Amino acid sequence: MAEKRWASTKDFIDISRTIADQTGIPISFEGKYRWIVFLPSITNRAIPVLNRYYGVFEDGEVKIGEIEARKRDTPEFIRRAQLDMIDALAQARNSKEFLERIPRAINVLKKYALALVERKVPLEQLLITKQISFDPSEYMHDVYQAIAAKQLLAAGVDISAGQVIRYLITDAENRRANRRVRAAELIDRNTNYDVKKYLELLFGAAANMLSPFGYTAENIRDFVLYGEKQAILD
Repeated sequence: MAEKRWASTKDFIDISRTIADQTGIPISFEGKYRWIVFLPSITNRAIPVLNRYYGVFEDGEVKIGEIEARKRDTPEFIRRAQLDMIDALAQARNSKEFLERIPRAINVLKKYALALVERKVPLEQLLITKQISFDPSEYMHDVYQAIAAKQLLAAGVDISAGQVIRYLITDAENRRANRRVRAAELIDRNTNYDVKKYLELLFGAAANMLSPFGYTAENIRDFVLYGEKQAILD
């Protein structure tokens, strides 16, 4: 196969049309990326997958695949944090500059973590959205959405399988299941969120983005919360 190192956009469009004509398979040219990061499979961390990615086109437009920021059940606060981290990386023009900007992205994360710790985050931004698969009484385990559904049922709200509910994590490790979360409709002025659990979700979302570069939720947490020296990892 012939290679053209500095191919133009027109070159890519032309080759896409040629392949489509010769194979009968529709192919479209989406654009040229400055850089793109493919994230590992959830089931096998050693294998990257095509639908889990984020990247930046040459014109600066950000493109994201199936990461937390695209998922319906991600709290708005976590979604915004991940997008702002990507924005901090988006100015990179190549892979070298991308790596150099990772500390900036983690500094963005630090601001979000501080807001959580200082309890400055509006509860509405922390709500998790889930569709319940069963009627509340049919759940065998105390998963969060089941607990919230049972709370609503006890409050006189008609709840059945297939409905979408929202809830806040209030005390994830409480021995009493009913105190672990609070259905959105039942939140009042005395309701607080579980800082530790939401920090865990925040650092998990950041680690998912940066895992190809050696970052984990643990070393991100240590830097953000305890100020341990940060470095670009091998």
